[in-house]
Amino acid sequence: MPRPLGELEDAVMTRVWQWNRPVTVREVLEDLQQERSIAYTTVMTVMDNLHQKGWVRREAEGRAYRYTAVSTRAAYSAALMNEAWSTSDNPAAALVAFFGMMSAEQREALRDAVRIVQHDDESPAETQATEGDSAERPREPGR
Repeated sequence: MPRPLGELEDAVMTRVWQWNRPVTVREVLEDLQQERSIAYTTVMTVMDNLHQKGWVRREAEGRAYRYTAVSTRAAYSAALMNEAWSTSDNPAAALVAFFGMMSAEQREALRDAVRIVQHDDESPAETQATEGDSAERPREPGR
């Protein structure tokens, strides 16, 4: 399980995830400077640390690197939630407490996610029996 990102690591990764393309230290620096005063070497060090931790891969381009996220923010968030849940001495109670903190919109998103996972877990025979239900959700490519 990855450790949670630090505040500056999260600020850098947010940009890498949002832009969803290879980025340079200079691009991240210029965007961060709109919010705070920060040095090029600080951003370079953070991005190197993220590379060492396996959050980004990098490819040389001239004298600089282009960094790309290894996984998505959704995967990162899911790993954090799973870690918190799995370390609880009472996972069921932890889930009940977590669900109790959710807004109505978040609970609806949770219901949608459970329906998707349940649909994906169906056997081929069950899928054929419920094909009329598949109109609710478009099929993913390759499925």
